[in-house]
Amino acid sequence: MTQPSGPPVTVIRGRALLGSRIVSDSAVAVAGAGILYAGPEAGLASGLAAELPGAGAGTLNEVQLAPGQLAVPGLVDLHCHGGYGTDFPSADAASARTALRRMHAAGTTTVLASLVTAAPDDLLSGLEVFAGLAEAGDVAGVHLEGPFLSTARCGAQDPRWLRAFDPDFAGALLAAGRGQLRTMTYAPELPGAHELVDLLTAHGVVPSLGHTAAAAHDAGASLARAAAGLASARASGDPDLAMSGSVASGPAVPTVTHLFNGMDPLHHRSPGAVAAALRAARAGKAVVELIADNVHLDPYLVATMFELLGAGNIVLVTDAMAAAGLGDGTYRLGPAEVLVQNGVARLESGAIAGGTASMLDLVRNAVTAGVPLEAALRSATEVPARVLGASGKIGTLAAGATADVLLLDAGLQATAVMRHGVWISEG
Repeated sequence: MTQPSGPPVTVIRGRALLGSRIVSDSAVAVAGAGILYAGPEAGLASGLAAELPGAGAGTLNEVQLAPGQLAVPGLVDLHCHGGYGTDFPSADAASARTALRRMHAAGTTTVLASLVTAAPDDLLSGLEVFAGLAEAGDVAGVHLEGPFLSTARCGAQDPRWLRAFDPDFAGALLAAGRGQLRTMTYAPELPGAHELVDLLTAHGVVPSLGHTAAAAHDAGASLARAAAGLASARASGDPDLAMSGSVASGPAVPTVTHLFNGMDPLHHRSPGAVAAALRAARAGKAVVELIADNVHLDPYLVATMFELLGAGNIVLVTDAMAAAGLGDGTYRLGPAEVLVQNGVARLESGAIAGGTASMLDLVRNAVTAGVPLEAALRSATEVPARVLGASGKIGTLAAGATADVLLLDAGLQATAVMRHGVWISEG
């Protein structure tokens, strides 16, 4: 008997999130680290024949989902400071990898490592560590939350190290990131903020407005400048920019770091940055982060934002710190000591200091608040992938995408996780 000569293929059959819809009779076929086919089960044979002409598929490994199960793309977290006892801002590569493996196995298959404001040397060394991890494929790059932030809205950021824009230090940060710096949170009211936005966008780095006391008009103007700069960089076709992995495939809009947190509350006579962020996101000219952990934001507000802005303009983020995945206790967030009680992380001052929930927790919370499941998943997969300039590569079940697949039960609990075509967690 002639044996199959093509590559082995894993086929997942059952309900799956394909694009923005849940399809009942679907098939997702994986070979190596990529997805060969994702669509209606009836089209599987022709889809595989088109992708694997000649030799065809090798051994078929069938995974039949049980009633109630659902296949979705691996989740994408754009704002994560650590977890499982590891503080990314102070971690070495080995401890970071250990925590990342557990995050991946819990369903967050793509992580953007976030570093808080710290002493200059610590920021530079942290960038170098995570640039190496990004080059190895362990993280999707680095998010710098600072140091060009407002002391008036510093939150858990250490005010000793906050500063106005310094072109020399900003250049040093970009150099230390080796093209792996993806996003930077900044306050638009600080001196030199326009120059910072121009520098970031010219290098394909997404400016993320946050930790700010800016007036509405100033915040709106800065978001518009950032959007224009990103669009210009994307259109330039500069191969040096494309190497960052972001300019080539797309971010054309800035983001807003954990909307409502770290900024003045919306007031009818002083609307502030919140109003500017809402208007920009509603127009599709910014993407806002929401920490839907029921601590940073009330669930009613989360559902309201989805109704007003649409899932395509929202990313769910954890803002997770070292306690995520563990219990109460004392942990670190960069240079600060953080006490976690009843799952809430706070500094001695009482300021909230990051989150302890997982991305899957956020999806469940959003759904419980009334957000449609498809919308919550989109904001945890496709939209953050677009911010990273990785549309079609991560955050989707589609032919040509990386084979990151999360299997969920009827209660939206993970039952199995595939990352880069390998099952790393199976229930």
